[in-house]
Amino acid sequence: MATQLLRDTAFNKSTASLPTAEFEKLVRRELELLGEDPDREGLARTPARVASALKWLTQGYASSAEEVVGEGIFEEEHDNMIMVRDIELYSMCEHHMLPFFGKAHIAYIPNGKIVGLSKIPRIVDVYSRRLQVQERLTEQIAEGLCGVLNPLGVGVVIEAYHLCMMMRGVQKQNSKTITSALRGAFREDPKTRDEFLRLAHSSGAVSRY
Repeated sequence: MATQLLRDTAFNKSTASLPTAEFEKLVRRELELLGEDPDREGLARTPARVASALKWLTQGYASSAEEVVGEGIFEEEHDNMIMVRDIELYSMCEHHMLPFFGKAHIAYIPNGKIVGLSKIPRIVDVYSRRLQVQERLTEQIAEGLCGVLNPLGVGVVIEAYHLCMMMRGVQKQNSKTITSALRGAFREDPKTRDEFLRLAHSSGAVSRY
């Protein structure tokens, strides 16, 4: 399951190295199909801008949890829950290539090692900066943290708004999607699970602005 979730690294790196010129041609053709003139002043540089933006928004394909954590793991006999809450995340729905955004709440129980706190948001970025579905993103973050730290337990909750629901389709502006992934003690111990979920959901509503 973990291998399937984290995907093949070689494939991911190859997609990140596609030539910018090829992206620009695709965007130019898209503008033509929409009935626009890609040579008019307002659109003349749009293919280059979109190509650059897409490469930035999908840069997670070129990295891994192991790479962003690096040497940021330390020996420490702390055995209580560590939580980083309200981590902003931005991703793109793979079904419509429209953004979804919100916050991640992540906790773990160390197993003799702790990770630098700034590394946890970096792990979120590794997996959110790809074409995604929120369900898989939640699981990948949990698997990524487990892979680099081997903790006694990991809990991840993501609350997000999806523009594919807000701008098109059902056009529901206040629908928030919540997903969770639990590993180890967070799944097996009801008290630990309840404490984590209570702390995660006490953060209040995710701001859309």
